[in-house]
Amino acid sequence: MADHDHHDHAHDHPHDHGSELSPMELRVRALESILVEKGYVDPAALDTLIDTYETKIGPRNGAQVVARAWMDPAYRARLLDDATAAIRELGFGGRGGEHMMVVANTPEEHNMVVCTLCSCYPWPVLGLPPVWYKSPPYRSRAVIDPRGVLREFGVDLPATTRIRVWDSTAELRYMVLPMRPAGTEQLDEAALADLVTRDSMIGTGLPLSPEQGVRA
Repeated sequence: MADHDHHDHAHDHPHDHGSELSPMELRVRALESILVEKGYVDPAALDTLIDTYETKIGPRNGAQVVARAWMDPAYRARLLDDATAAIRELGFGGRGGEHMMVVANTPEEHNMVVCTLCSCYPWPVLGLPPVWYKSPPYRSRAVIDPRGVLREFGVDLPATTRIRVWDSTAELRYMVLPMRPAGTEQLDEAALADLVTRDSMIGTGLPLSPEQGVRA
């Protein structure tokens, strides 16, 4: 079983969203420094490009999947039964998404995704993994203190809500289907997709409300 069930945790621990760089990340950082020093790369433009793929282009694919599931009960059923095939229906797939499983939040249960061994992540639907997802503090504490970690992300769930943590691997990667926000009955699929955040599909956040979506 690839999940861990938690109800309450008596202890809170400091949570650092920083990460320890792997050997590959150190090599990438060194190469980036050389390119910047020689004037081949504008660091501001590079940061913008990375942010675009990490928070905008990549997660938009997953947001379309979620919005379709909110709108179409038949698609939702297919998504929960065979996520890989259902996601492919919308044209998304490939490396990092060969074997997908989607888990749905309910009023009684909240799902959260982690990769305890490294940083396995569903690139085709969520884009680049955020730095904190790869950090040792998140990878360890998501399993032993998920409720505390969620609070630090601003998600304070009722004590009665069961939290289930899913451990992604190279063979199977998870995505959360968040609950549809209240007051969105009149929104079309595109407007619903605008409410879906990357963190809500990892389980460390919630979708935006219609009011938040308008402000954004």
